Amino acid sequence: MAAIDVRHLSKTFTTGSRRRRGSIEAVRDISFSVAEGERLAYIGPNGAGKSTSIKMLTGILYPTDGDASVLGYVPWCERRALVRHIGTLFGQRSQLWSELPARRSLELLGTIYGLGDPASRIAELAELLEAAPLLDVPVRNLSLGQRMRCELAAAMLHEPRILFLDEPTIGLDLVAKQRFREAVMRLNSDRGTTIFLTSHDVADIEHVARRVIVINHGALIYDDKVSAMRRSLLRTKLVEVRFDEEPGPIDIEGVEVLKAAALGYKLTVDTARRPIRAVLDDLLDGYAVGDISVVDPPLERVISQIYETPR
Repeated sequence: MAAIDVRHLSKTFTTGSRRRRGSIEAVRDISFSVAEGERLAYIGPNGAGKSTSIKMLTGILYPTDGDASVLGYVPWCERRALVRHIGTLFGQRSQLWSELPARRSLELLGTIYGLGDPASRIAELAELLEAAPLLDVPVRNLSLGQRMRCELAAAMLHEPRILFLDEPTIGLDLVAKQRFREAVMRLNSDRGTTIFLTSHDVADIEHVARRVIVINHGALIYDDKVSAMRRSLLRTKLVEVRFDEEPGPIDIEGVEVLKAAALGYKLTVDTARRPIRAVLDDLLDGYAVGDISVVDPPLERVISQIYETPR
């Protein structure tokens, strides 16, 4: 049995007043399945229908048409039974009480879930997520990255079989993002937790997911392995460089200058022609580099390439 099975699911919202009533088709006839233990990225631009899909799969919204099964439950009909087996984490919504230490919030949630011994479960998660030093600090005093690890512990407290993550790394710095991704990967490898991730960060998709579904204007437009997407669509990296002195012409295979302003340059690298590591070595060895950073292409650019790529 698939962990998630979606068949021709649609959701239409009615808008406006009675005189000017209209409708918005947020999700349009999508079908897919997710195996237990799978790591899926479910992505798309703002307004594509991602959050609406998650709300239907977690039982918050009723669909207009179609069917779905999550762990054998119909989410909008059997939500009370389903929530015992799923965890949710929304990047901008907290499950923790800001004035309390994270441990106290987790103990209260454990009581709500009816856990017999929440202390042992909290200790287990704290070790797995490397969050033990954070538990006795009031949540309001934690950094965003630290709070998100505690939020992840809260989402996993009742040992859910599926974890829904909606923009979980939004606002995090690079180090915090990487630690969060590693924590999610440990949950999947150690517990077999199914991961259903939405994100605008291409790096989240590359590091966490094995499979990617792209939705746009409510319709499913792409479904493939992340490795296949990387080969065909994620071949470009952006490199931002600040030189200490005028670099002159930049002649490196696979590199094109997008923008040059004084000593600040923006370069695009075709990683199919030359690996990013080799390009960085050439820049550092051949030019007076003051600062350098590598940036993934915007998700919108990746999605536009999907439209342009023959299927």
